[in-house]
Parts: sequence; C-alpha cells; structure tokens
Amino acid sequence: MTSRLALVTGGIGGIGTQICRRLAGSGYRVLACDLPAAEDRLARFTADMAGADVHFEAADVSRMDECEKLVQRVQDRHGPVSVLVNGAGITRDASLRKMSSEQWHEVMRVNLDSVFNLCRLLADGMCERGFGRIVNISSIIGQTGAFGQSNYAAAKAGMHGFTMALARELASKGVTVNSVSPGYIDTAMTAAIPEELRRQMISAIPVGRIGTAEDVAHAIAFLCAEQSGYLTGINLPVNGGLFISF
Repeated sequence: MTSRLALVTGGIGGIGTQICRRLAGSGYRVLACDLPAAEDRLARFTADMAGADVHFEAADVSRMDECEKLVQRVQDRHGPVSVLVNGAGITRDASLRKMSSEQWHEVMRVNLDSVFNLCRLLADGMCERGFGRIVNISSIIGQTGAFGQSNYAAAKAGMHGFTMALARELASKGVTVNSVSPGYIDTAMTAAIPEELRRQMISAIPVGRIGTAEDVAHAIAFLCAEQSGYLTGINLPVNGGLFISF
C-alpha cells in the first residue's frame, strides 16, 4: 500500500521543516509548500531533508487560484492528499492606531484565507476516501492577544473558530480537524530578541525553557496519526504552561 500524502504549508520555514521531517519519519510522503524560495534557502531545505520522502511545491496559498493549480499539480504528480497542515503565516505588527488596511488584510489573507482555500479544495476528497487529518497551526496570541498584534490575534483566533466548525462538518466522514497553538518557540524571530528580554520571557514559562520546533512537530504528528481519529475540534497548546485554560 502506498503511504499517505501530507501537504504542509509554510513548509520550509524553521517549524515547517521540522514538521516535514517528523511526518516523513512517521511514514508519510510529504510535500512542503511555500512561496517560491531563493536557491540557497531551497538548497538548505533539500539538504536537511536528504534521505526523506519530502518534496517541494511553490505556491502563494493566500490566493485561491494558486491553490487550485497547486492541488491539481499535486494530485497529478503525487496522488490524493490525506493530511493537510496549514502552517503558512506572517506578522505585520503595529498598534491599531498605526495599522494600515493593507497590514490587516495581508495577515488575514495569508494566515486565515489560506486555511479556507486549501480546506475547501481538499476536504471533499478526504471525505470520499474516509480518512483525513487537518491540523491548523494557530498561536497562543490567538488566546491571549498581544500588544501590536490585533491583526495576527484575530486571524489566529479565527483559525480555531474555523477548526471547531469544520470538525463538526467532517467528523462522521473519518476526517479530523484540529488546531495546535504554539507559545514562544526557538526560531530566528525569537533568537533576535535582546538577551535581557529573552530571559524575562523564559522566566514566565513554567517549564523553564523556550519551546522548540520539534515540540510543535511532535504535537502535529500526534494529531495526524491514524490512532488519533477520536480527537477532533480540539486546540492543543504547545506553550510550556505559559497559558493554561479549559
């Protein structure tokens, strides 16, 4: 039996790379989808994935027309998609008083419209085949808010609202829909935070360390597993206890 195919958007970023590696290690064939990448960045990703069944597809997933072409291309070359990880995301931070309309809409298009686009195109096929796993990468910011991130917080909170609604629609068809909400994760962005602020940030995390891309990838692989078919509509926090709630 051919292994199932997973599509990971934002797939060649720091967290996306680890998700691709982890899913490939779990037996999936993996397609990393991202914007067209500079040759050096794509070369690094290819080297990181050496020996794994991971391939790259370029697309702007904020645009429905590009998603339609992507899905057709993927199905023609690789077959049907059984696992979708929606990880594409950007920030355009500014206080609301200074935020432009374009900063608002750009974050909504990339972080939220992309989720609708690919779920709309792939959900029917998953239902017809009786198996699917959709995982949307939200954020602790969607739960707590953050100064200067009203656009990002709204998109990430909206992502989980979408998750809960779609989970109800697809549950009887063998398709689960879940969210993962990372807290502070060790990426290039957090590495650039001044050391004193970084220490303060870490001191607020109950487990006493910043999260890793592997922590996020582990949670996603868990939700994508065949054995996780009774988990749907949930939001799985990966934040070291920084935000705890029902």
